[in-house]
Amino acid sequence: MSRQYPSQPVVGVGAVILHEGRVLLARRGNPPLAGEWSIPGGKLELGEKLRAGLEREVQEETGLMVEAHELLDVFDSIFTDAEGRTEYHYVLVDFLCHLRAGVAAPASDASELAWVAPGDLDFYGLRPATIGVIRKAFALVTR
Repeated sequence: MSRQYPSQPVVGVGAVILHEGRVLLARRGNPPLAGEWSIPGGKLELGEKLRAGLEREVQEETGLMVEAHELLDVFDSIFTDAEGRTEYHYVLVDFLCHLRAGVAAPASDASELAWVAPGDLDFYGLRPATIGVIRKAFALVTR
């Protein structure tokens, strides 16, 4: 199924990876958010469980091995074209992830990676939902 103008919503998974007081951000290399910063993740494959798909996507995109833990949020990401048709429709499932191994290096859909302190998130032009899920993850690990 095509991601652009899909016949049904696409399930995506996102990883909030916290390490040494920072979160890993990825600059997207492909539409619909090409050039924008977000959390690592991608499309769930048929027959794949959510956490396993997320761990696979993170390794493909960043080279890191992570373990998916707490569910942080589930939300819609819908983009329409100039005629009002649904060009992209994702149902995104975001998890808090713990780093197991590896060194972050951009690959797959990520053109760049950055470990970012919570106070510097505003400098990356993140979408409000992304900032919210990152702050939720930091709140979980600091309580």
